[in-house]
Amino acid sequence: MYPCVIVPPITYHRSHNLRRDSSGVGVSDEAVNAFQDLKLRKRYRFIIYKMSDDLKEIGVEKTVENAEYNDFVKSLPANECRYCVYDFQYDTSGEGVRNKILFYVWSPDSSKIKQKMLYAASKDALRKKLDGIYTEIQCTDLSEVSHETVLDKVTRMTS
Repeated sequence: MYPCVIVPPITYHRSHNLRRDSSGVGVSDEAVNAFQDLKLRKRYRFIIYKMSDDLKEIGVEKTVENAEYNDFVKSLPANECRYCVYDFQYDTSGEGVRNKILFYVWSPDSSKIKQKMLYAASKDALRKKLDGIYTEIQCTDLSEVSHETVLDKVTRMTS
């Protein structure tokens, strides 16, 4: 005969909502609409997204219509995380100019650990809303977001 073990019932606190995103962060309509303007209307060259001050929603921090890649890189804050979408234009030898929409997760080494964790946990909430992203670029310093590094990644994927 086996010993009888009584297992207490599992109780969940109200903070455990199984249908919520792992971070509980939502995405603003403005964020999705700005992406549609970039993708379909070619209205923007890049969009920078930021978590709201109350950490409940991802919204648009900045949209830029005409800019070079260096302008985009200079727009990234030195000590804070951001999500970005960039309409990356590059020249292929013999095939002409191409555009790919890239999603960047900017998480600099100098940013706070809590912020890095929140941005990492909330990334999928935004990515699921942005249909048409070619690839994701994870960046922790300027070398990982350099034009040469990104161009190499994009051309390797298209080959």
